[in-house]
Amino acid sequence: METFDNSQNILELENEKPSKLIWKYAIPAIIGTVVIALYNIIDSIYIGHGQNLGDHAIGGLGILLPIMNFISGLGMLVGSGASTRTSIFLGQKDIRSAEIVVGNSVLLAVVLTLLMIIAIYIFIDPILLAIGSTPQTFPFAKEFLVYYLPGNIFLTVNYALNSIMRASGYPKKAMYMMLIGVAANIILAPIFIFILQWGMKGAAIATNLSMAIGLGVVCKHFLSSQSIVSFKECNLKPDFKIIWSIINVGFAPFFMLIAASIVVLFINNRLNVYGGSTAIEAYTIANRLIMVFIMVLVGLTQGMQPIIGYNFGAKNMKRVKETLNYSLKTGLTIGCLGFLFGFLLPSLVVQPFNPSPNLAKEAAVALQIMTITLPLSGIQMVISNFFQCIGKAIIAFILSMSRQFLILVPSLFILPNYLKLNGVWCSIPLSDFLSTLLAVIIFYWQLRQVKILN
Repeated sequence: METFDNSQNILELENEKPSKLIWKYAIPAIIGTVVIALYNIIDSIYIGHGQNLGDHAIGGLGILLPIMNFISGLGMLVGSGASTRTSIFLGQKDIRSAEIVVGNSVLLAVVLTLLMIIAIYIFIDPILLAIGSTPQTFPFAKEFLVYYLPGNIFLTVNYALNSIMRASGYPKKAMYMMLIGVAANIILAPIFIFILQWGMKGAAIATNLSMAIGLGVVCKHFLSSQSIVSFKECNLKPDFKIIWSIINVGFAPFFMLIAASIVVLFINNRLNVYGGSTAIEAYTIANRLIMVFIMVLVGLTQGMQPIIGYNFGAKNMKRVKETLNYSLKTGLTIGCLGFLFGFLLPSLVVQPFNPSPNLAKEAAVALQIMTITLPLSGIQMVISNFFQCIGKAIIAFILSMSRQFLILVPSLFILPNYLKLNGVWCSIPLSDFLSTLLAVIIFYWQLRQVKILN
């Protein structure tokens, strides 16, 4: 059996300064999560400047966010589960089983994505109407989606293999390979949108080609003899025990992303009722900036996971506390940066999307309101993930769902009765505030139980 020496990683988890170690793990994860947001931002900016596109085209792309998130969630489901199983097998020095995970993760990603693509094609019109398309945004959304769907096979397989690459000891290489796809999209999108004048179709095709290029360089790594774990065709044969273990681990982050997508449906519905297409288009633009900072926070929490998890298991509560304190301060800082950009410089942030004056004004207002409590989101996300790290998955789940469903959804149906469109915008920071308050209360109560504060 081939061997894999992870003793250096163990020594780092035990002895390296937490602030330094968090960034070592977090930066590759941040790049991986932000890349998904950047694809959407790049497409939105170029579409905003495209001939015969503009505001409604941006809105059409924004309407598709739940679908995009759902398909990205399939990649996250497979990637999170596969990377965890790979780490375990490498820790056991079982390279053969790790390579079976690689093959089965590719198979699982392709099968799940194909099933999803076929289902969306069959019901494409009802789905677009259900997620909030208006007569103005529907044709743009449908055109983009028809051409965009097939390329998602590249996205989900790429996400899965990239996660395995990080887990097998190549975090920096995984980061660079994710950036290759973004760079390709920056170059290809203007060619298809402006030079070939293919509009929404061109944006979708450029995105697909970019994802294919990114997958190509990742596959080259796994076909190389230098990789600790390699892709072998024989490992595409389904091993249902491995497949179930991947799904079992990856379902939690997948479900969280799906929950967020469902909430977007409610938001679009309320915006359509109280503000029409312009409000939905404003939300699309404002949400682009917010998602960048949210993705950075997701990467930060992924960076703290192995440090807190290992040291909590080793009963080294001093290092757990140090890592937690640094993560909370960093999460607050990232949230504050998002607030400063959104609240103080809304027009500067909105202008790259080339909105009409009316849309620019509405998007700036939405951005200012929605980013008020972004610093609290940083605290809430770190606390929720902390409970995941120490094995209290139910508490983590409750805290995460409190913002999405327990508070935000009811607020979307109550506040607009009094504040109209502003009530929809204000529902978002209100849910951030109340969910963070709940998280802090449970946090201090639980930390005394596990004797971290004592």
